[in-house]
Amino acid sequence: MKIRGKRPFVLSRSSYPSIGRFSGVWTGDVRSDWEQLRYSIPAVLQFSLFGVPLVGADICGFEGNTTEELCVRWMQLGAFYPFMRNHNDKPNAPQEPYIFGKKAQAAMRSALNLRYSLLPFLYTLFHHAHTSADTVARPLFMEFPADSNSQTIDRQFLWGSSLLISPVLEQGAVELAAYLPPGTWYSLHNGQPFYSKGQYLLLPAPLDTINVHVREGHIIPQQEPALTTTASRRNPFFLTVALSAGGWAWGDLFWDDGDSLDTFEMENHCYIVFIAGQSQVVSDPLRLNGALDGLVLGGLQVFGVPSPPLYVLANGDKVRDFTYRSDTKVLTVTSLALPMSKVFTVQWLL
Repeated sequence: MKIRGKRPFVLSRSSYPSIGRFSGVWTGDVRSDWEQLRYSIPAVLQFSLFGVPLVGADICGFEGNTTEELCVRWMQLGAFYPFMRNHNDKPNAPQEPYIFGKKAQAAMRSALNLRYSLLPFLYTLFHHAHTSADTVARPLFMEFPADSNSQTIDRQFLWGSSLLISPVLEQGAVELAAYLPPGTWYSLHNGQPFYSKGQYLLLPAPLDTINVHVREGHIIPQQEPALTTTASRRNPFFLTVALSAGGWAWGDLFWDDGDSLDTFEMENHCYIVFIAGQSQVVSDPLRLNGALDGLVLGGLQVFGVPSPPLYVLANGDKVRDFTYRSDTKVLTVTSLALPMSKVFTVQWLL
């Protein structure tokens, strides 16, 4: 770190108080079986509670030979470990995605692309972990302390306060009984709303699907995925806006060069707040340093729009490329090119 003047990457299995400030951790030599897949969730959540936000298990298992189905399901769950790594022991069968059949490869590619699209959101979560000791992977009881059902959930978890991840953890399963805490939750895949009183719902979960839901009142910053994180960082942004019953939502984005030291402490970063309300989304750049120059908002999807918009405006100009689905109440706006480093407004007239 002193020689390069840039961030190091340290990964450790041994730990000590405050290791989460300096190092990522993996959960040790897990077996390639379904039991270890299930146990990896409470293991990751425990490290999060210990103040170690960058943590993950060896995807597909380290000891023994995995199977195609197990590896697909583990890649789907692993896409939501804060630290994601497929890793196994040298004597065991290879488990890289290209080893398996085309359907398995497609399912794994879909999970990886979903993670890459969410990297701006994940990076922002790590910013909050760094500055205020927030958790990245979060047990449900931390967000819903008054909900007794959430106290015992260890097969699902949250990213921050916004995303609920409900993976398949049983061999041969093609549906999933997922617990949704009280409130409105939208499927991240298609915006379908679920109005929960704090209950289990039976959700379809074919091999190519991991169920992820967005909590009402939140805005998720995303980017179009590419083959590397470096390439992804140059792609257009898009927002997923999950409106509350009152029609509002909030989100934020922390952005820097990804490599320099102490960018928050030195105020060498960008920080943008997104606010939705009164049928519009507005960005508010609270700090800029040039890191977002040349990057644009390419589109957004708004969940929970009650009726078809008559028209959509972007910074006061009419937008041609938008669609509305009456069955899911999702408004999708594409073909935008709004500079991320400037204030923008996207408005829909009902």
